[in-house]
Amino acid sequence: MRYLVTARLKPGQGKPLAEAIQSRSLGHGSVAGDEYVRNMEFARALDDQSIKWIETCFCLIPLAEERPYWETYFKLVKVQDAHSRNRCLDLNGTRPWACANCDCTAHLEQRANSWGKSFLQTLSAVKRTL
Repeated sequence: MRYLVTARLKPGQGKPLAEAIQSRSLGHGSVAGDEYVRNMEFARALDDQSIKWIETCFCLIPLAEERPYWETYFKLVKVQDAHSRNRCLDLNGTRPWACANCDCTAHLEQRANSWGKSFLQTLSAVKRTL
């Protein structure tokens, strides 16, 4: 299932997060692997200082695997379904693991590009000022 995650960067975590992304160690040890870095590559920084990204998760409880990794750096504000659950081919049983390469991701990410600005660019600016 696809989730729209809204979060706020915890104080003092900008530089450690930037370093974890750059070294590609973000999410190290998780079954989700490189997905964490990919999420940050598409994440958007909004005017209200929140960060939004689209997350793919196959857990019964949304972000059950990912939450501890994210909560190191972020306060998760909201995790919501990114689209209708009855259309999700993985959840409705039509095609297990369909979210791994579903067209809806490209559509959601394209729409998300209009939200705020690139979080990675914002994070890079923060890192330079530290």
